[in-house]
Amino acid sequence: MHSIEIIPYSPELQPYFESINKAWVSKYFSLEQFDIDQLEHPEETILAKGGEIIFAKVGQEIVGTVALIPKGDGLWEMIKMGVAESFQGKGVGFLLGNRILELAREKGAKKLALYSSTKLGPALHLYEKLGFRPANMECGSYGRCDVKMEFDF
Repeated sequence: MHSIEIIPYSPELQPYFESINKAWVSKYFSLEQFDIDQLEHPEETILAKGGEIIFAKVGQEIVGTVALIPKGDGLWEMIKMGVAESFQGKGVGFLLGNRILELAREKGAKKLALYSSTKLGPALHLYEKLGFRPANMECGSYGRCDVKMEFDF
């Protein structure tokens, strides 16, 4: 496989952010309104709030993405991590996760949270490998959530 390059968001990449995430959400769950808002309008819902979106690129192909959004008081949330099915299990998610942790650290994060589901076993294993630990359960408005994990800086 070619080397994996991690690149920042640019407007022409929005369709990849949308399609990669809609694919996995639709496969395991149903899209909620907040998903649609974030995926179709990431510049307003993520970037304008001080967040970040990054992508994994192999050759000329965008194969994965993840975002970071501030929640206040040094707390940030990792959202919308997705890797194209044909590239899963090849280290793409690990590279994306490490880079988003670096970005959170650069932004002064004290803690990074993520919300997930026990349906996503490989993703949960990846999060543990990145250093996330289980946290007290509280999912807020996420209907599909039954797992909360945190990373302390």
